[in-house]
Amino acid sequence: MELLNINCLGKALRLEGTPAGWQQLFWDNTLVAEKNASAEREGLSSLQFELATISPDGSAATTRVYLETDLQWQPFILKYRLLVDEQVAEQGQRNARDIERQTPVVPITKTNKLSLLGLGALALKLLKSAKLVKVALAGASVAAYSWLFSFQFAIALIACLVFHEYGHIRAMKYFGIKTKGIYLIPFMGGLALSDEKINTRWQDVVISIMGPSFGLLLSIACLIIYWLTGSMLFAGLATFNALLNLFNLLPILPLDGGHILKSISFSMNSKLGLIACVVGAALGVFISYSLGLALLGFLLLIGSVEIIFEWRGRHQSHLLPLDRYGQIFSTVWYLITVGALIGIIWYFAGHGDEMLRMPLQVLKS
Repeated sequence: MELLNINCLGKALRLEGTPAGWQQLFWDNTLVAEKNASAEREGLSSLQFELATISPDGSAATTRVYLETDLQWQPFILKYRLLVDEQVAEQGQRNARDIERQTPVVPITKTNKLSLLGLGALALKLLKSAKLVKVALAGASVAAYSWLFSFQFAIALIACLVFHEYGHIRAMKYFGIKTKGIYLIPFMGGLALSDEKINTRWQDVVISIMGPSFGLLLSIACLIIYWLTGSMLFAGLATFNALLNLFNLLPILPLDGGHILKSISFSMNSKLGLIACVVGAALGVFISYSLGLALLGFLLLIGSVEIIFEWRGRHQSHLLPLDRYGQIFSTVWYLITVGALIGIIWYFAGHGDEMLRMPLQVLKS
């Protein structure tokens, strides 16, 4: 994770680090100092290095550079002071908002001209940037879903997928992340692509949950239209869209729910937080089985086990963790969205129509 990027003697001085205590200092993209992972992950720290310079009279000289930092991870605050030959050159502090807005430096990697990996990366880049591919994939998706269901239902399903992915796109743009657009993939749903990587767990949570949140808003809109018109088309759209977004919230990677709960569990420093997360997941499993939602309960159980294993490697993450407020807010947002989607499915299942009961039967299977 890039913690700091400032000017030092006319070139960029960049500090990289993780919550495990590991830090590396780069000057003009050259590693000049580092600190290994340790139990002392916060508090005062310093890194230093020397540069060979030429003095005004033409003789060789040595310039000593010190970077002193005072780091707190939750909530994130980094106070720093740069000294050049014991003179303060720059000082200040950074918070989580600064980390969100930064564009991290991506090291340039050299590849062989005939490298298959390089050719594959080039082909993928061309694939992502071609508008023709978007149209072709969208057409293939419509054809595939029309073959499985009907043309009208295929168009409605595509609309649900696009609205879901648009939620991800809006979240990316909110954080200033450049996007590549939405790609529809037959039998697999949709994909919202970006040009840049995220810097914080909060960004990961918001970008991941905004897709299902937009999906929930669409289901609510369809529910209201159904109440006003009595059209079964909007009833079916509301319930199947709710099922689609509910599956996206399951705590299994690479689904949206997997990213959300991974970010929450990765941000917990204490075992008490992990226990609370596991107890909450276990409660979700119990409620699911109590309501007869066997499939939902089984997948939640898998996700709970995954959370425990993922938590063990939390300090090696290169993303800024959530603070306690962020953990609580993300959990509540997630639970409310899941509960609302299940409520919509349950509501329409009681209307007697066989098609509207199908999503609830899927969860009970």
